[in-house]
Amino acid sequence: TQLDAAWLAVAEQLAATRFDGLPLVFGGRSSGARVACRTAAAGQASAVLCLAFPEHPPGRPEKSRQAELDAVRVPTLVVQGDRDPFGCPTAGPHHEVVTVPGNHSLDSDLDAVSRAASEWLGRVLRPLSA
Repeated sequence: TQLDAAWLAVAEQLAATRFDGLPLVFGGRSSGARVACRTAAAGQASAVLCLAFPEHPPGRPEKSRQAELDAVRVPTLVVQGDRDPFGCPTAGPHHEVVTVPGNHSLDSDLDAVSRAASEWLGRVLRPLSA
């Protein structure tokens, strides 16, 4: 998609000019989380952080997007609201799911979102920078 191509162009430019040699963590919220998952391999991401991954359209669980998440082969964290109308993906071999209080906006408990992301990033990036 156009979003994927744009994301990869930006990631390539940043990797080459600003973060040369540093691990790239792709991430986004909602549709941005889907883009991060779809482009992780092509963009050589070291990890992926998904905030409010839209597992399916509201009320349409048969339209699962789990495959986009399952295709990611680097460490991935999904932070999901426990009342998200877009559903909650299941954990897998390369990704874990942390639920926090709230819905798709994730604004009910920003401290919980921050703690989950910070703890995971510290754990995942530590071996990459060694």
